[in-house]
Amino acid sequence: MPFITTSDGTQIHYTDWGSGRPVIFSHGWPLSSDAWAVELKLLADNGYRAIAHDRRGHGKSSGPWQGNDMDTYAADLNALVEHLDLHDIVLVGHSTGGGEVVRYAAKHGAGRVAKVFTAGAVPPIMLKSESNPEGTPIEAFDGLRASVLKDRSQFYEDLAVPFYGANREGATVSKGLIDDFWRQSMLVNIKAAYDCIKAFSETDFTEDLKALDVPIFIAQGSDDQIVPIVAAADKSIKLVKNGTLKVYPGAPHGIAGAYQEELDKDILAFVKD
Repeated sequence: MPFITTSDGTQIHYTDWGSGRPVIFSHGWPLSSDAWAVELKLLADNGYRAIAHDRRGHGKSSGPWQGNDMDTYAADLNALVEHLDLHDIVLVGHSTGGGEVVRYAAKHGAGRVAKVFTAGAVPPIMLKSESNPEGTPIEAFDGLRASVLKDRSQFYEDLAVPFYGANREGATVSKGLIDDFWRQSMLVNIKAAYDCIKAFSETDFTEDLKALDVPIFIAQGSDDQIVPIVAAADKSIKLVKNGTLKVYPGAPHGIAGAYQEELDKDILAFVKD
């Protein structure tokens, strides 16, 4: 089982399948690299080197007390890239992972990153403020923190419902998908789960987006109940130099079903271009 050890001793687990141009997948909170299982196989089957890591404190990676912040997440990804000596990389990030790959590309990716693809990503900033009135109020994130501490097992079951849009009329979300969301979420240690809420909600990626000089594909569902599109994709596309925005009508935050099928086609096409 492959791991790398970062400068502070954290062990980061990763999957590395196939050969060819490297495509790195970064997962959302509170999931793990398992969330990208279908895409890892798809890309490897199509002649690419598909890589995904578990963020520190998530999945099979170790969970230190420190480092649950976006700069450290990006540094961990940089350590993986340097360890594998990757170049001409396509980065793909969902939700929190979208923030991670944007921060990594802006701070560490020069000369290595060729393209960036985000889906339901948290940039430019989720938190509501005077300068970001479309954002989510701090009280909502305080509620997430309280739920993680009170009964995180039930909380993750409940969160999966709006995450995948299972509360919408006509939704066809399986119990298995909900169960797998819970399974992955329960692998996150409580400190990482708690601290990551601040990391994904309060980190400002505005300057990172402005700094990107590579093509970026910004994807988001129009019915994203977790990351409001008006505060995310709609704003991010205005900040990047070379961006493409695609909105998936009626699609939720979580990548599954018809949304996943269409998104995967778009990832493949973007990687090939």
